[in-house]
Amino acid sequence: MSSKQARIIAVANEKGGVGKTATVVNLGAALSLKGEKVLIVDMDPQHNATIGLGVDVSGEMKTVYDLVSTGNNVSVRETIVGTEWKGLELIPSHVDLAGAEIELIDVEGRENRLKDALGCIVEEYDFILMDTPPSLSLLTVNVFAFASEVLIPCQTQPYAFAALEGLFDTIRLIKEEINPVLDISGIVATFFDSRTGVSHRILDKLSDDKRYKSLLYNAVIRVNTTISTSVDAGKPVVFYRRSSYGAIDYIELAKEIIKG
Repeated sequence: MSSKQARIIAVANEKGGVGKTATVVNLGAALSLKGEKVLIVDMDPQHNATIGLGVDVSGEMKTVYDLVSTGNNVSVRETIVGTEWKGLELIPSHVDLAGAEIELIDVEGRENRLKDALGCIVEEYDFILMDTPPSLSLLTVNVFAFASEVLIPCQTQPYAFAALEGLFDTIRLIKEEINPVLDISGIVATFFDSRTGVSHRILDKLSDDKRYKSLLYNAVIRVNTTISTSVDAGKPVVFYRRSSYGAIDYIELAKEIIKG
């Protein structure tokens, strides 16, 4: 267990389909493989990160909804579930989370509900990784209010590249108005297909653009069907097929992130 405060990383992009949830699940697993203690917080009502870790929310299981909703009467430790892999834990999500935004609309301090709930455990982990909805919702604002870093997956496609500017503006606004310690720690290129010219062009743009080049990780997440297959199996790709491109790429990303 780390004796210092966890690195609290929001994995975010307002555009869907860029590999955000896959990055949360597989980066978290790769970090745990490196001996880091990791907590994944699934803040997306679609709960795909929960599914990707093989966790079935049923019965009386508590979720992140119970932490942030107005009926909050559970402790954070009641919501944390173990996975079948050492050093990798989860606060699961559920479709009920979608209703939290309506419940909290008139609640004072609503943007800090997650921070208030999780603040007591930040010394118990090396990394806290948070998945976010593909939109600037109150749930996303809660994640940004708690995080100290934002990791941005960027699909190597023109629309995803064009959307970065708006996301940077959003994060800058959150930093100014809500969370002064929030910074963008890096951009990771995803869905890179070496067979296509467009993937190479977008990667070159990320590498050359003065706004982004200093933030771009060397690790590139290549197109790899094994990542999708591992989701169906409820296993991170590093545990599903260690020799796959997906596993290799996320392990390389984990190494870079550990180095800071």
